[in-house]
Amino acid sequence: MIPESTAAAESRSSEQTKKSHDEANSSGAVNHSEDESGNENQQKNVRRRKRAHKGSENVKRKRARAGCSRVGRARGRRGKRRHVENVTLFEVITMGRSAMRAVIDDWIQAYVTDRDSSLLDLISFFIHCCGCKGVVTAEMCQSKEDSDVMSKMVEELDEVASMQYKKFLAFPWILTVTWPMDTDSVEYPLTQSGPYGRWFHSEFCDFVSVLVAQCQHSVLFDSYLMNTLISLLTELSNSYIRAFRHTCTLAAVKLLSALVGVALSLSVGIENSQKLCKVQKTKTTRQKVTPQLERVQKKIAELQGKRVEIESMMDIVFKGVFLKRYRDVLPEIRSICVEELGLWMKLYSSEFLNDTYLKYMGWMMYDKIPDVRLKCVLGLQRLFEDPLLLPKLDLFTSRFKGRLISMTLDRDNEVSVQTMKLLLLISRTCDDVLSPGDYKQLLQLVYSSQRPLAAAAGELLYLRLLSSGGHTSDSQDEINEEEAHRLQTSARLKSLLQYHQESELHKHVVYLVDSLWDCGGALLKDWAALTSLLLQEPSSHGPGLTLAEQALLVEILVASVRQASEGPALAGRSGAKKAMNAREKKLQIDDCTKLTQHLLTVLPKLLNKFSSSADVVASLLRIPQFFIPECPEAENTQALSSLVAELGAVLDFHSGPAVVEAAARTYLSLCGGETSCGSVARDARDSLVQTWVDKLTALLEDSLQGDCFSADEEKTEDILSTLRKLRAFHNCHDLARWSLFQLLSPLLSAGGAPPEVLMEVLQCLCFFMIWSLNGSSGTLTSREKAVAQRLQLRLFCERSHHCLSHSDHSVRHQAFLGVCDVLVAHSYQTHVWDPTSFGPLLHTPSPKLQRALSTFVCMHVFVGSDCDSQSRVSGGSEVERLEDLHRRRNLLAAFCKLIVHGVLEMSTAAEVFMYYTKYYNDFGDIIKETMCRARQTDKIESSRTLVLCLQQLFVRLKKEQQSGGRAQAGVQTFTSIKELARRFALTFGDPVKFRECVVVMHRTGIEFVFQEFIQIPETPTPPLLSYLTILSEFSSKLLKPDKKTVFMYLQKHTAELFINLRDECWQPLVYYRASLLTAAEGEDAVSGVSSDRKPCLPNRSPFSKQKLEGSKSPCQFSPVDSKVCKGHRSTFSPSHQEKTTDVDPLSIPLEPAARGVYPEGSVLSSSNEAEDDTVEIEL
Repeated sequence: MIPESTAAAESRSSEQTKKSHDEANSSGAVNHSEDESGNENQQKNVRRRKRAHKGSENVKRKRARAGCSRVGRARGRRGKRRHVENVTLFEVITMGRSAMRAVIDDWIQAYVTDRDSSLLDLISFFIHCCGCKGVVTAEMCQSKEDSDVMSKMVEELDEVASMQYKKFLAFPWILTVTWPMDTDSVEYPLTQSGPYGRWFHSEFCDFVSVLVAQCQHSVLFDSYLMNTLISLLTELSNSYIRAFRHTCTLAAVKLLSALVGVALSLSVGIENSQKLCKVQKTKTTRQKVTPQLERVQKKIAELQGKRVEIESMMDIVFKGVFLKRYRDVLPEIRSICVEELGLWMKLYSSEFLNDTYLKYMGWMMYDKIPDVRLKCVLGLQRLFEDPLLLPKLDLFTSRFKGRLISMTLDRDNEVSVQTMKLLLLISRTCDDVLSPGDYKQLLQLVYSSQRPLAAAAGELLYLRLLSSGGHTSDSQDEINEEEAHRLQTSARLKSLLQYHQESELHKHVVYLVDSLWDCGGALLKDWAALTSLLLQEPSSHGPGLTLAEQALLVEILVASVRQASEGPALAGRSGAKKAMNAREKKLQIDDCTKLTQHLLTVLPKLLNKFSSSADVVASLLRIPQFFIPECPEAENTQALSSLVAELGAVLDFHSGPAVVEAAARTYLSLCGGETSCGSVARDARDSLVQTWVDKLTALLEDSLQGDCFSADEEKTEDILSTLRKLRAFHNCHDLARWSLFQLLSPLLSAGGAPPEVLMEVLQCLCFFMIWSLNGSSGTLTSREKAVAQRLQLRLFCERSHHCLSHSDHSVRHQAFLGVCDVLVAHSYQTHVWDPTSFGPLLHTPSPKLQRALSTFVCMHVFVGSDCDSQSRVSGGSEVERLEDLHRRRNLLAAFCKLIVHGVLEMSTAAEVFMYYTKYYNDFGDIIKETMCRARQTDKIESSRTLVLCLQQLFVRLKKEQQSGGRAQAGVQTFTSIKELARRFALTFGDPVKFRECVVVMHRTGIEFVFQEFIQIPETPTPPLLSYLTILSEFSSKLLKPDKKTVFMYLQKHTAELFINLRDECWQPLVYYRASLLTAAEGEDAVSGVSSDRKPCLPNRSPFSKQKLEGSKSPCQFSPVDSKVCKGHRSTFSPSHQEKTTDVDPLSIPLEPAARGVYPEGSVLSSSNEAEDDTVEIEL
């Protein structure tokens, strides 16, 4: 438990023990060891409950250490003691609350007999709970006021003995705790992770509570136990050691909480005694004071004295512990103090619920740790829930109301939610606390992105505005109950409409409905009241709803239908419950059945009434999408026929995108399933489409004359409206049997067609091709049909390629997106089709189309300022900039899909990857995902693509530097190219997984620099040598053996070159070579002094005339003889070898010790010392 300390500590303890033996009962010591603790734990685990004659744990341990005079006295008393369990107090907390009570009762009995030894056991218990593995010694103190005693209170370090000492006063003892110096960095029980830490916290708090509860009728008021215990906890809670401070602060505040319970029981006893005294006084009004009355009065005085004593103890603990620790640097301690303070104010309000203590709660609401602020708010919630405590909170509320309102915007979601719930309590209990301005600020949070906070604000809105509606007329008593409910619902809905219109905060009513759903779901699901209010005509009783209110109420109706059908999952709002239980699922099905039953019959009336308003009709057309076709109510064919008739009338009247797309999705929902209602909906849809196709055919016959489009404005508008309807329905439905491709494709080649018409035609043809490819398994029953489909695909690609150069940018964008989507769909179908049946024939885009797509991306996506790469929209608004960015992201994503699905060669992605860092904020996620997908397809080819990207950028930079002209678009600086290489290297996670890829990148880079280079005096270095600096960014991803392999491959390409590493022009090679040798061993680096080179030839080159002069002269390299290249060895002359012994490590030759020159295509081994399990990389 508490092991023996070092020799210094033992000598110190022995000296104290020797001095204490001179006086009887003058000192005691507690020395715990880990061996004893292990034995005791073993006894507990095997459930051996032995009984022994002993007075206390301290006496037992002293008896084991014979030689102390107190042992004899303890042995003399052991026959008079009752049997107690052979467990320590620390082990008690592992045995449950019932066993804890029994052992504490035994401890109390031992305390009555020998309180000094028992108190020392209790002291050692708290020291052990702190996780202290040290020694506790005690010496007797005669007086608290002794000046010599106070001078001994120290907390110091003994660096020589590696021990820490804390000496403090726990009257009547001076306790000394000795422990190792690294205790503060060791995890103690309260901070242990997992279930054990939570379990220990709970059991430790229970121990303190049970201890006080069991002592309250016996030794609690002996002026000895509590004085010592409070003194101990106060001193240890002031320690700079975190374990002592944390554990003893928790024990102290729990002790105060237990004392509050004792004070409450005393107050109850005083109150009952006073009632009894009052009864006794009534009985003996005319008689003398009876002995019974005297006993009651004496009992009242005794209880009051005990309560005063308890309150004195609480005051000492509060001032000695709380006032010092509520601002502790450790947030856990601050949280403990604030949590317990709220409990004290709730339980013992007569003493703690006043402004003196409330100010600490207010101050701690400004704490920087969310958990501390949360504990404050939760404590205040308990106070405001009790109406009897509200008068004492008036000053606090007025003082800290502003802080509470600001905490609803806390960065911690839980704090903001609980603060909103606290303000909701204040609003319910105190009407005049929050002003209209405060409510306006708080109710804005119904549109919060956090659903729990929005739901709490919605509850406040419902309480404030919607719960009090209903009494609208004086004659309501004469109205029946149903009419009263209708009037009340109408009043609430009008209040809700008025709030949304006056707030002007948000245009999306769906978020308001979601916020009110938990508290006002009954109101929002009253679809009968909602529809009756919409269908209500103005009368003499009231003006009715305005057009704006009607449109808003329709949005609320649609939002409530969606909420009941799909749940609270909304885009942009988090914190909603993702999984529903069985009860919630059943409730959802019941709600969907009710709305289907009611709205299926009412919706045609609503469409008829609001048929002139496109926005309202578009909203109403979304309602059938949430119907349940399987329910019995949906089989009402008469109601469905009326609904589809109104849908047809709406489509004849409106051709706007919102209305047409909503109608197409509604038909898709109604046509699903093999039911009678589905058959009715499909017949109505086919009739509509046939009408539009016949109308469009007639219009195009008049407008297309040869290869020219000629139509007046009225006909063009009719063609455009019909195309919009066909396009919207073709997006949701397969209209292949109407052969729209043959009807619409001539428009793309005809001249003079408006851009709006071309955009609709391109989308229709794109949908036609996708539906055709998707149904290939069922429609392609012969080779002739497969060939015809491929001809249509080829024709579509040609026409779209032609439109990529159109003058209107919208047409260009639509042509690009259309051809990308169709090619991706075709690629997918070729991979999933059944080989036993006919499938789509292979089709490869033409090289011209591939180049056009790549050029289109570079010209229309990667545009804008080089410095911020945000958008080409410079003078426009933020909305325009975001819309333009969204369009460009769609274009880039469509092009990247072609690469990922194998439609385009992977090398095409080099044109995209080169903009990874330059446009990282706008397109970094798309480009990175493309890299990952390409790497999953082919790791080696994707690595070559990265190298190709860097090489292209580097070549462009070199050409730009050589031309000396102005910087052109697409040319990046050397620093940006190096940064791009570094970002590429970061995408290689596991070096073992991507080992071969990185080696291939280095091999390709070395070949790129040195291949086809012939050294002449005019060009002493390769023109692309600086590329090695860029290539060095990937050296960190090489494994150690691969670094040696790549280094040898570099030596092979530089063997015939005269290289002076001290020359400035060769510094990129030095840099790259150093990156390869970073992890190499010293002998491997020295082995770079090649022994297979010939001596320098004086007449070979002017570069060979320089001499080596130790580390101060440049290092000269001679070319390798032709025999060396064929695999024969040659050596330096002895004189040359002597000169190279003092060469600078950075100037050693690039060729390592000769191990044979490997032929082309062979496997290069890294070194002879490589491990046997090393995987060799083929270069």
